[in-house]
Amino acid sequence: MKRVVVDPITRIEGHLRVEVVVDEATGRVTDALSSGTAWRGLELVLKDRDPRDAWAYIQRICGVCTTAHALASVRSVEDALGITIPKNANYIRNLMAASLTVQDHIVHFYHLHALDWVSPLEAVKADPAATAALQVNLLNGYQLPMRGAFKTDTEAYPKDFPEATPQYFAAIKAKVQHIVASGQLGIFSANWWDHPDYQLLPPEVHLLAVAHYLEMLDKQRELVTPHVIFGGKNPHPHYVVGGMPCSISMEDGNAPINTSRLAIVDRAINVGRSLANTYYLPDLLAIGHIYVQKGKVDGGGLAGTRVMSCGAYPDEPFTGVTNGNFFEKLLIRSNGVVENFKAGAAKAQFTELDATALTHPDIINEAVDHAWYKYDGSDRTLHPWEGQTVHNFTNPKEGNATNWKFLDENGKYSWLKTPLWNNKVCEVGPLAKYIVIYTKFVQGLLPNISWAEQFMIDQINAVSKVLNLAPEVWMPTMVGRTAVRGLDCQLAAEMAKYFFEKLITNIKNGDTAVADSSKWQKHTWPATAKGVGWYEAPRGALSHWIVIEKQKVANYQCVVPTTWNACPRDDEAGHGAYELSMMDTHVQIPDKPLEIVKVIRSFDPCMACATHVFNAKGEKLRTVTTDPYIGTRVDE
Repeated sequence: MKRVVVDPITRIEGHLRVEVVVDEATGRVTDALSSGTAWRGLELVLKDRDPRDAWAYIQRICGVCTTAHALASVRSVEDALGITIPKNANYIRNLMAASLTVQDHIVHFYHLHALDWVSPLEAVKADPAATAALQVNLLNGYQLPMRGAFKTDTEAYPKDFPEATPQYFAAIKAKVQHIVASGQLGIFSANWWDHPDYQLLPPEVHLLAVAHYLEMLDKQRELVTPHVIFGGKNPHPHYVVGGMPCSISMEDGNAPINTSRLAIVDRAINVGRSLANTYYLPDLLAIGHIYVQKGKVDGGGLAGTRVMSCGAYPDEPFTGVTNGNFFEKLLIRSNGVVENFKAGAAKAQFTELDATALTHPDIINEAVDHAWYKYDGSDRTLHPWEGQTVHNFTNPKEGNATNWKFLDENGKYSWLKTPLWNNKVCEVGPLAKYIVIYTKFVQGLLPNISWAEQFMIDQINAVSKVLNLAPEVWMPTMVGRTAVRGLDCQLAAEMAKYFFEKLITNIKNGDTAVADSSKWQKHTWPATAKGVGWYEAPRGALSHWIVIEKQKVANYQCVVPTTWNACPRDDEAGHGAYELSMMDTHVQIPDKPLEIVKVIRSFDPCMACATHVFNAKGEKLRTVTTDPYIGTRVDE
């Protein structure tokens, strides 16, 4: 048994600390802790504020998934006040959500997760001609189904397409060689490049992926252009309760939305489709295929046991969430929980999440047994509408408030609460959404299947054919979690095009309304109102819960995807998704636990984190610092 401290794990957003117990002889992880090390507190900032302003404050939770929180927030207020937004606003919001998902997934794969799989040190060993041939083979052999022809497809040819020439890859190789020879790796610093996992892939895959890593630094910026056009800026685009703030005119050249600006949106959508189909998916499947062939099918954790999804993309405006109309309008009816998927979709158990489930105090709630919060009263759990944000920090098991050594797994050890469904923990994210849809399809629970749902089924079947494995084998793994995120990117790119078509058609029909202000004035509001913003964000199930009293925010609670996944254990429900995924991961070299940081990053965590490996006696053996600006610190 051995304990290793890695602090911090880089290339993620926010603050997280994890600890694992590993058997050095077998590489088996026997226990794990996940600790959010920052107190969010924005729920308290919103108290007594005007609910119409809530979206502007709360989306500052994150600068990465920025518009996701704004959308969930305006939905919560509109649900509470009974506001139905116009068609154009619904199409625009969905288009913006899809654009965020495309950019978020591409940035995650290439810039936050890719260097867990590929190495610049291996890339310099590649043959540029062989790499060019590999690129051609990937484009020919790893194409997944697309939605087909588009009525508004104005692109004469793909403007962004992978290079496939020896000269191009020779130039990239020369640049990487120069960086490696200098000894100053820059953006490639702070990695365990001698880890055996980097030997799994041929050098040509490394060179191709590094080339695309560099390309995406530029290309990803255009993907969120719709946020700038419709929301005024990115990050943190503007919204308005009742719709969107962008007026539409096809005659006024100075209007926020006109023909020229819609053409810019169309261009950005087409770029997203090209990047997803010709860069992301071929790269992803090439790497994942090799990993699966090498037997790397661990890291699934909770995925095969229990997953949850909100449902996605209301096709038309809905009258509310808590009245159930939101669920009736969904294009992707993944609103539910699937248990025991690892036994196969036919044997898995599906439970629908509907308005009754959201409003029932015992179905969705949060526990704080191991979180640095306390509830006033005897309740062990609280529904978000009754939720409390009262801090209750306790020192770690060893160390003090400013110098933690070991977390107290028997006490409180995280600033994250523990969300629960029916007193059970769940994994959320793209993998969960796809597992729910696939299970419902197999069990005949998708009557009048939508084009989007059928698209997801076709994607799963195509990958299963490539890997020659059943979905219940490859999906609930670390590789599967990463692969499905790529599928979700392709789906979102097609979804953006779909809602752009609907927007154009509706404008052509003479409808230019973007907001309903009939309930903007406070005197139209009820004395007390409750609402929920229910949204499938890029990282999974996101919900914002609001209570409005005397025309002000009386309570506001956010239950976000990373809270579901990174939550501390619960005394009754057990470990959360991060903790179980680490316990389901084999570690080859405890001093260089690449497998642990790789499985954590497969969730696209919205936080920075540190990893600890310790022996059964709790003895501190080694600390390895990954921050290149600090240098290597080793404590024996």
